[in-house]
Amino acid sequence: MDNKGQASAEFILLFGGIIVVVLLAIYMYNNYIADLSGEIASKEVNEFNNELNALGKYFK
Repeated sequence: MDNKGQASAEFILLFGGIIVVVLLAIYMYNNYIADLSGEIASKEVNEFNNELNALGKYFK
């Protein structure tokens, strides 16, 4: 009999579900970015060390 109340409850449940999915996506994306930044930093450090070693042969 009270269709307005039922529609409001359904919208609240729908938006709640969407919010949960968005929060899970943000959490997974955050972990992906954290792992990626670790790889980039490690690669940059290795490249820097290789360049220093290459330059070192000129000073020996």
